[in-house]
Amino acid sequence: MEESKKRMLSGIQPSGDLHLGNYLGAIKNWADRAQDYECYYFMADMHTITVRQEPAELRRRSLNQLAQYIACGLDPEKNVLFLQSHVPAHTQLSWVLNCYTMFGELSRMTQFKDKSSKYKDNINAGLFTYPVLMASDILLYQPDYVPVGEDQKQHVELTRDIAQRFNSIYGEVFKIPEPLISKAGARIYSLSSPGDKMSKSDPNGCVFIMDDDDTIMRKFKKAVTDSDTENPIRYDKENKPGVANLMNIYSTLTGRSFEEIENEFAGKGYGAFKPAVAEVVIETLRPVKSEAERLIKDKAYLDSVYKDGAERAAYVANKTLRKVYKKVGFYQG
Repeated sequence: MEESKKRMLSGIQPSGDLHLGNYLGAIKNWADRAQDYECYYFMADMHTITVRQEPAELRRRSLNQLAQYIACGLDPEKNVLFLQSHVPAHTQLSWVLNCYTMFGELSRMTQFKDKSSKYKDNINAGLFTYPVLMASDILLYQPDYVPVGEDQKQHVELTRDIAQRFNSIYGEVFKIPEPLISKAGARIYSLSSPGDKMSKSDPNGCVFIMDDDDTIMRKFKKAVTDSDTENPIRYDKENKPGVANLMNIYSTLTGRSFEEIENEFAGKGYGAFKPAVAEVVIETLRPVKSEAERLIKDKAYLDSVYKDGAERAAYVANKTLRKVYKKVGFYQG
């Protein structure tokens, strides 16, 4: 029965097209979770504006990302898909939780330090307090689990701290969520800089879902490996990070173990291995890209999905918000 399902929530900023790391590390797994969980997924458009955005481009990306989510297998009938900015309760709860979050906690956030050094001409208050908005995103929906990458685990821990602090004052208002970190394929690295996570900020090392076949093949052929000619295709993450990354991608998409991949390419070099990985990626992404292209052309349908998703999300979010407002003493009549 639906009522017995655990609830799960996650989202990605619409700051560019989704890429292979997003797909293998998160979204590919999300589609299957609707069987076991009540799932809420949102486009975190409010988080994007801590960095200056081109308004028309942000609107375009918000629609396109929804299309890509659906094309990746997130059925709007089985999952609640919505835009963060369409549910006002996110910012309404965020202000309240700002008053229950300590300055020191926010100043220790790793991503604030990283982004402050990267955007020195725009160290705004939103950049400092956005972990509180993230906490509000999560706590509004009372989820049991929050699927996150390792880089976001610190924010979920802060969310838990804020929730526990609030609960210690007002009683059991918020469910304390658990971070859920996928093991297989959870971290895909850049093809050009295998020490870094695959990221939109490094387009040469990033394979986008909407890349054409030739572009994908070219990026994999240029992927950083090493000069090992004696036994090139072997899994050694420390000494051969580029090869390990390619093997991880190949393994995740084919289901073959690292040992099986080593045997398959024994006696062969990178000239054979790189195109083989590219072909598997191309075949995997081709139907996804085709469906996303079809959906992008149907703006009326995407608008209807967003509207329905926002209504379903707001129903749950507003129940939490009313409870919080009552607890802190806001008069509601």
